[in-house]
Amino acid sequence: MEKKYYYRNAIYGGVLILLMFLVYKCRNTENVGDILQTQNEQSYQVYGETQGTTYTVKYVAPKGNNYQIAIDSVLVAFSQSLSTYIPDSEISVFNKMENTDSSIVFQNEFFYPVLKSSKEIFEISEGAFDPTLAPVIRVWGFGEMAEPEKIPSDKIDSLLNFVGFDKYIVFDKTSLKKTKKYIQLNFNAIAQGYAVDVVALFLENKNIKNYMVEIGGEVRANGKNTSGEGWKIGIDKPIEEGQDSTQNDQNNPKRQLQAIVTLNNKSVVTSGNYRKFYIRNGKKYPHTIDPKTGYPVTHTLLSATVLADNAMRADGLGTTCMVLGKDKALALIKKLENTEVFLIYDENGTIKTTMTKGFEDSIEEIK
Repeated sequence: MEKKYYYRNAIYGGVLILLMFLVYKCRNTENVGDILQTQNEQSYQVYGETQGTTYTVKYVAPKGNNYQIAIDSVLVAFSQSLSTYIPDSEISVFNKMENTDSSIVFQNEFFYPVLKSSKEIFEISEGAFDPTLAPVIRVWGFGEMAEPEKIPSDKIDSLLNFVGFDKYIVFDKTSLKKTKKYIQLNFNAIAQGYAVDVVALFLENKNIKNYMVEIGGEVRANGKNTSGEGWKIGIDKPIEEGQDSTQNDQNNPKRQLQAIVTLNNKSVVTSGNYRKFYIRNGKKYPHTIDPKTGYPVTHTLLSATVLADNAMRADGLGTTCMVLGKDKALALIKKLENTEVFLIYDENGTIKTTMTKGFEDSIEEIK
């Protein structure tokens, strides 16, 4: 009988120790907020490829909820709608249409929102952002072509006759048509940010509140990371490819950072001319093209990092800033609600920065 009580007391003692350990663990994870507060939740990190780049998604969810396959499926459907590199995508079908009396009926939910957001940014930027720039982008070699053509000025002037988001397309929630032959669209300046939003909304529909979605360096984050803090995102120094090969890898710890920003339910997107460009006859041609002139921009702005409520808006405004240049970009963003910007520019060979007050409040560290 004594042995029986001995074993029972030993069991009780073991259970008590276990309970004390669990209480200790819970108390020491209270500062993490809602993240990993129960044994049924875990942290997930999924990786993949999309739109010619890579993606990383980090989130906290109940065990058994690895959404890798579902996220890949969402991104495939997204590309099938908006990628100009897929011959039978919705946007490719529209671009090939020559009959102005016909239209495309949207096959999924992706096309209308990007048109709507593009129209808004086109209007507030007074045409500095224009997705109908597609033929000009292609002829400069920044679209689907492997090599740029030699560009005579009269050809650029001719192509500008097909640029005009407010004149040459008509759309509503269900369909899109062109009002002039040969009008084409290219959403590369906004679609990647939109893809970030699409994945983020997928997670939110799964009742996931703590996540970070990154596609090609464009980020949207909600809630807190597993340390109970806002998500910290690095802003690259504007170093051209070839000067530092680590710059292409968004997850490489050797990346040279200009600043670190903390995201709290925000998106951050950086646009820049220091990576995508080519040199011909000793002259540098950046990939940002001014819709009004048809030529690559030549100002001193190296990169624009926009902080906004969603990544699609941040992406489109980042491109807009690169078209406008430092002073006009700063003036534009200061007029917009819930939008901030961090600009890196070259002043007589010296790299300098400027930013809006709201962005300064989000800076964790500046180098």
